[in-house]
This record gives sequence, C-alpha cells and structure tokens, in this order.
Amino acid sequence: MRHCSVQVRGLLTREELDRYNGLIEVGSFLEDQSRYDLAYNIQKEIDLLILPAIERLKDKSRARDRATAEYLESLREEDDEDGDSDKEQVR
Repeated sequence: MRHCSVQVRGLLTREELDRYNGLIEVGSFLEDQSRYDLAYNIQKEIDLLILPAIERLKDKSRARDRATAEYLESLREEDDEDGDSDKEQVR
C-alpha cells in the first residue's frame, strides 16, 4: 500500500484518519495474502479519501505564498520610503 505524506496525514480529520488507518490495515493484509486485485481497490479508496486533505494542504500553501508576497511587498515599500528620505537629506 502506498501511504500519503505526513503533511497530508496531518490535515486529515479524525474521521478521515480513522478510515485511512483502517483501509491501510486491510490493504496491507490483502497484499500479505497476495490478493493484489482487491488491494488495488482499497488503494483507490485511499486515494479518494485523501483528496480533501491534499486540497487543504494546497490552500495552506497558497495562503503562505500570499503572506510571503505581502511581506516582501511591505519590505519594498519601506525600502522605497527610506530611499526617498535619503534623497531629501542629500539636497
């Protein structure tokens, strides 16, 4: 069975995580029994289950990128203001 990343697992709700753990356990059992045909279906269910958590991770990343862009813009504005005041002092 393919596990999802720790970041995605951290964004699963309690219900999703319980279901994920149960599916992983069943899928691992099926693989141990060489029932790969059934394990494939379990893996598909896991892939569908984690999609909302992947979207939450993407949203979190986008929010972080926006915050970084705003911070960099504020630094540029401060730099521009400092540059303007330096020019006035030279005159």
